[in-house]
Amino acid sequence: MVASNDTVRLSGAPQPQASDEFRPGDLIGLYVVERLAARGGHGAVYLAVHRVVGRRAAVKVLRRELATSGEMLARFVREARVVNRIRHADIVDIYDLGTTADGRPYCVMEWLEGRGLDEVIRERAPLAPAEAVALLAPVCRALQAAHEAGVVHRDVKASNVMVVAEGPPPRVKLLDFGIAKANEPGQAGLTAEGERLGTMVVMAPEQIAGHVVDARADVYAMGVLLYQLLTGRPPFAAPRSEEVERMHLESPPPRPSQLAPAAGVLDAVVARCLAKAPSQRFPSAAALLEAALEAAGTGPAGRVRRVPALAIHVVLRTADDPDDEALAAQAAAADAAELQLVAAGYQLPVATTGAIVGVRLLPDDPALAEAAQAEASRLAGRLAIDLARHRLAASVKLRFSEAEVRDGAGGVEVVGGPVCEVP
Repeated sequence: MVASNDTVRLSGAPQPQASDEFRPGDLIGLYVVERLAARGGHGAVYLAVHRVVGRRAAVKVLRRELATSGEMLARFVREARVVNRIRHADIVDIYDLGTTADGRPYCVMEWLEGRGLDEVIRERAPLAPAEAVALLAPVCRALQAAHEAGVVHRDVKASNVMVVAEGPPPRVKLLDFGIAKANEPGQAGLTAEGERLGTMVVMAPEQIAGHVVDARADVYAMGVLLYQLLTGRPPFAAPRSEEVERMHLESPPPRPSQLAPAAGVLDAVVARCLAKAPSQRFPSAAALLEAALEAAGTGPAGRVRRVPALAIHVVLRTADDPDDEALAAQAAAADAAELQLVAAGYQLPVATTGAIVGVRLLPDDPALAEAAQAEASRLAGRLAIDLARHRLAASVKLRFSEAEVRDGAGGVEVVGGPVCEVP
């Protein structure tokens, strides 16, 4: 985890006060800015490196004029809470939240090398059905996990999908839960009845009408995305947004095969996704993925299934305002825990400086499963003893439940599931 000395910088220039933008060398919390990575309507994203442990991250900073908006601040915090509630391998990870010296909130996220799915579509579409479904599959898995956690994304579009590796198999991450609808007991929602949030090209009819939406609105957006992968263009396009709105509400969904004959095997899948009535669509992202895989002839590879598993949860805490020595101790302890878990055959679907989840699948044979559980208990005990030497507030917990796994080129991969949730 600790980078070489030529990467880690232990000091930075003062944070800018008059300008919205940060310069190379400026500090945002504990991260030293390397360069501006992207600029959008709500703020800017920087490539930065943790000044002690050397971890690269994307730091998103809200624009100054939006920092006084209570609703924007609430959405900023809500996105981080939502993503950390889901904690899925196909969703970009969020590490931390904070406030700059001049009062703007920032969010520290996983740094992803790759390009947006919108760029892939512009350059390479129309794609063959099997490749289109392979790119769609991780997004379906991410949405299924979100929906099971009570979260509706509401803005699933190509520019909110990052292709980290085009494969095979592709590695894809779903981004931007900034306008997600999250069912949080005891908390009021941020969207009033009749308010429309989202991007018109992917908005479901009920979303356009300002009605309450559920997971099937995301299924509609996935139908738009699949159509784009297969044809290179959205199903409904017009010069004026009002006309696009009318088409979503009234026009029958076009068949991808009208533009790309080879896509005919997925015509029925796209049509069901784009049904005007939510009740006529696939009931879930998982059902959509199953139908798309079958139609494309790619079989069960890549499908997510649940299997018995155990997990060792390691949490490493520091003081609210840790110094460099405390952060370095936390990083060293995390490194040591990761090495022990990997050496014992555990996969690490969650591995950050402050939290590690090691997962091991349980054998079908009851005697072997019992032996694996006993060994896990001994390993958890050894980890607790070793972490105590680092003089950190650490906890090590054992959990038995189910893991979500998929078959990949390197074997069975753990992608999430109840066993990964904090007990």
